[in-house]
Amino acid sequence: MDKQFIENVTYDELVPGRQASLKRTLTQKDIELFAAMSGDVNPAHMDPDYAQTDIFHSIVGHGMWTGSLISALLGTVLPGPGTIYLEQDIKFKKPVRIGDTVMVTLVLRDKRVDKPIVTFDCKGVNQRGEIVAEGLATVLAPTEKLRLLRAALPQVEIQTHHRFDAIIESCKAMRPLRTAIVHPVQANVLRAAMDAVQEGLIVPILVGPVAKINAAAKEAGIDLSPWEIIDTEHSHAAAAKAVELAVVGQVAALMKGSMHTDELLRAVVSSTSGLRTEHRVSHAYVMDVPSYHKLLILTDAAVNIAPDATTKADICRNAIGLWRTLFGESQKPKVAILAAVETVNQEMPATVDAAQLCKMSDRGQITDGILDGPLGLDSAISKQAAEDKGILSPIAGDADILLVPEIESGNMLAKQLTFLSHADAAGIVLGARVPIILTSRADSLHTRLLSCSLAVKIAAAREAGKIK
Repeated sequence: MDKQFIENVTYDELVPGRQASLKRTLTQKDIELFAAMSGDVNPAHMDPDYAQTDIFHSIVGHGMWTGSLISALLGTVLPGPGTIYLEQDIKFKKPVRIGDTVMVTLVLRDKRVDKPIVTFDCKGVNQRGEIVAEGLATVLAPTEKLRLLRAALPQVEIQTHHRFDAIIESCKAMRPLRTAIVHPVQANVLRAAMDAVQEGLIVPILVGPVAKINAAAKEAGIDLSPWEIIDTEHSHAAAAKAVELAVVGQVAALMKGSMHTDELLRAVVSSTSGLRTEHRVSHAYVMDVPSYHKLLILTDAAVNIAPDATTKADICRNAIGLWRTLFGESQKPKVAILAAVETVNQEMPATVDAAQLCKMSDRGQITDGILDGPLGLDSAISKQAAEDKGILSPIAGDADILLVPEIESGNMLAKQLTFLSHADAAGIVLGARVPIILTSRADSLHTRLLSCSLAVKIAAAREAGKIK
């Protein structure tokens, strides 16, 4: 039969004993797709830790995944198009685990003479010859011959954003961070703050025009009576007051409210602010990209417009400090210094900067990370791409940090990953004496909570003397 078409077996053509089979191997993706389609998130299928404690001691597939193979066989092969499912009796005999291959076989048992109704014996057998399911299926068989074009299956991408969970969970044992929320005059900002309060991440101090804050709270349906409010005339004054609170130690973090990022940062980086450190202030996104195998830090996509090599060194140091704060100090993060090409070209400053940064790392001027560059984005995240180009690098295909050439490429890459690759991206400003939380109204709850969790961890690391 042409593989592009499916053809049925009519009631008249069916004879007892006629059979057909279908073989499939259960994958993790099958389990996730079945759960997404059915809503069945039984932890026996979805939670490896729980599954270790149940009777099967590992993740098992949904029973009806095997049942769906019977349905597929009935609808596409025997009898095929035109079949109407009437009844299914099924017993599940053994669990199907990830990697198991199940062969489902249908054998026609009998057919009624008064109506085009037929019954099939159904059996599913795994690769060890064990019966995993068996039963009876009753269908209304087609009476007209059909040969139809086989429908093309859609390409399905599973997007799971669970990598932030461990970081957020780890902060619950830490004390909430007193956080100045700067100019929170819109409802979405207060909702984000409330989410963080409910997770025990922050204690908010609202800094801004009190009348506008109260109006936003009314719109959001939030009771502000437990929260401290410091009245200021406008957003400039709110930024200055928040910085003042941080300098004297009354708050341990700042969160951007309804204002532009540069307005807040001008107050932070002012030579008289008291919040500057020996490092240049920079921005980092912690990104959960579904198609990448681990969390990724992208820097700098929001603060430094056209950094030179000296500034990039500080951006790199800040990002390395963030990575080690999140993932521990036993290993060094792999830093890919991005450029358009992998060769040093005097006419492409990003490649020269990359070479300089690598030499700085060799000489101990940048520590605690493994640097390589210049690297194209493809080489940084794909080992195969690097091999195809003949590039040997310990970072290729396994980068932890992407250091971009300048703000335009960084901003575009971050937005591409967010809007086309469906990544979650939590932003944080580094290099000041307190962490600065940047959230967007488009951020998911997970993203907002991770941004606050980053601040909690950075503040704790700074207090412990692990970062400057």
